[in-house]
Amino acid sequence: MKNLVYIQNNENKINTNSLESLVAMQEIAAKNNEEVYAITFNKDIAEQLTKYKIDKIIFINNQELNSYNPQYYLSVFEKLNAEFSPKLFCFGHSYETRDWVPRLSARLDIPFISDCTGYQTENGLSFTRPIYQAKLNEKIELKSNGIVSFQAGTFNIENLESGNSTIEEKSIDLTSTKITIRPGEKFKESAGGVDLTSAEIIVSVGRGLSKEENIPMAEGLAEKLNAQIGASRPVVDAGWLDHSRQIGSSGQTVSPKLYFSLGVSGAIQHLVGMKGSKNIIAINKDPNAPIFEIADYAVVGDLFEIIPKLTENL
Repeated sequence: MKNLVYIQNNENKINTNSLESLVAMQEIAAKNNEEVYAITFNKDIAEQLTKYKIDKIIFINNQELNSYNPQYYLSVFEKLNAEFSPKLFCFGHSYETRDWVPRLSARLDIPFISDCTGYQTENGLSFTRPIYQAKLNEKIELKSNGIVSFQAGTFNIENLESGNSTIEEKSIDLTSTKITIRPGEKFKESAGGVDLTSAEIIVSVGRGLSKEENIPMAEGLAEKLNAQIGASRPVVDAGWLDHSRQIGSSGQTVSPKLYFSLGVSGAIQHLVGMKGSKNIIAINKDPNAPIFEIADYAVVGDLFEIIPKLTENL
């Protein structure tokens, strides 16, 4: 039985969420004695994947796939489904995934379990995903072939199994694909916005900063760390920062190497968007702040004393 994982291209680099999804497929395949095939439309990415344990890397070499077009993507995956009859199609839960994969589910008439944060293999294969603003988790059993996508930060790419995989290059006849969509500029969340999912260091601010005039203090720290600024929902709702900076269930899901939390209390809606961070440093004056439960380093103190001194000494 084969599992196909799509490796998304991020300007000739592998999308991190795709690698995290590959971790999941390696684990599931190992437990069920199945195969993992990686699908990519980019030759450079195919070569980058050879160092991982993958039964086969399939590079689809079609000029039509050089730009994002969901109609071409649908045709490719329909043909892959006909050729390989996979048990699972797996994707990182990106903006592209949200756009076209539900159409694939409808076209193939198979279920799509999206935005997952875990899986279980006892008594069959099932997946877990948050619902009701991440207040509850839903467990869904997959009783047939299907499609699954995983939230960013769900799996650690350091757990990828290494190997020496081979590449199979092929082209697919797309001449019969009816195209009614013209590719445009690559999607951005908002004008002047930022993709926090690719940031290695994030300085995230919460209501503990008290007022908008204190945002430059956090930006100064971010500049010294070469980091991106993120925010909790209350900060965005107050208009202190743009929505493109919001992290959490109603914002972006991130998994940076270092996550600085400044005055963020740690509501579950925020935690679900950053709990996959490799190292979390939290600063808050409340010793009972929920953020401390997942922090690697917890600092109880006054932000307005700590941050200027920290910034000065970096």
